Order: sequence, then C-alpha cells, then structure tokens
Amino acid sequence: MDRTQELLKKSDALLEGHFILSSGKHSNRYIQCAKLIENPVYCEEVAKIIAGKIKEKEIKVDLCVGPAMGGVIISYELARALEVNAIFTERENGKMTLRRGFSIEKNMNVIIVEDVITTGKSSFETVDVIESCGANVVALTSIVNRSNKDEINGLPIISASKIDVEVWDEEDLPEEIKKIPATKPGSRSLK
Repeated sequence: MDRTQELLKKSDALLEGHFILSSGKHSNRYIQCAKLIENPVYCEEVAKIIAGKIKEKEIKVDLCVGPAMGGVIISYELARALEVNAIFTERENGKMTLRRGFSIEKNMNVIIVEDVITTGKSSFETVDVIESCGANVVALTSIVNRSNKDEINGLPIISASKIDVEVWDEEDLPEEIKKIPATKPGSRSLK
C-alpha cells in the first residue's frame, strides 16, 4: 500500500458497499477524496507527492486548473507545492466554464487537477475551456487514478496513487451487491 492509500485509509475515504458512480455504473468500492482533503496536513502531503512526480517528469507548469467541485482544493495545494497559481472551472447551465474573473493566458502550460480520474469526462470538459483560451494542457493530475490508464487522449495522467475499482452495469451486478442498498456519493448528477 502506497503512502496516499495509507492516508486515504486513515481518512476513512475508502468506502465499501454498493455505489452508483457518475457514469451510471455500479461498484462495491468508492473513493471519497473529500475525506482526505478535509485534513490539510494529508492534503498537503498528497499534493507534494503529485508535485514530485511532475518535477521528476520535468513538466513545465504555469497554472493549475481544478474542475469544481473535486479538483478545487487539491488544485490549490498542488499549485502551492509547484509555486504557481490555481484557478477552477465550474458548470454554468450544464457547461464547464471559467467564471469569477478567472482567465488563462495564451500559450500557458496548464495542468488539470482532479481528486479522482476515472473516465476523464470533467477533465476533458476543462481541456476544452483551456484550449479555447489558447493555452496548452500538458497533463491530467489527480489524487487517485482509477482509469486503469497512464494517459487519456494523449495526455499523461500523473497521480499520487492508482487504485483499481471493479464496476458493473446494473443488469450485471453480482448477487451479493444487489442485496446492498445503492447510494450515489459523487457530485455529478446522473442523466
């Protein structure tokens, strides 16, 4: 077990039960990074782990952008570790956008910072926002990578930890999972 997983466990962020994920799929495990993030010492330590991996890969970063909600706090901690600024995107009328006077300068090297990367949906909504400003997205970063990939659409994924989580379609649920009432702990609504 790596240090990030130790901190997730100490934070009670590794949940077991029956969960409906943002994708609509079901799982018997859920990673609630908000439980880790609520502890500033743990959050800072995990951000430094990610920052170390970014520096090791010699990726030049000018700005951290965290998609709201899950990426906001870890983005600020990672920006602090990298000594750059941090902003966030958020949905307005269902579309990811920059608000609150935030702007991204042309040709900046930007990383997207998430709590958990699974499919990359909110990351790529944020990529569109960043690229529309003329900036370069150089990596996707996260506390946990549960995508089972090292890159998505050509962008490297740099995470403090990789965790495999088994998922099923509703019609394929194992009998023991069907017996547990399902909960929807994520921030994105099911469509």
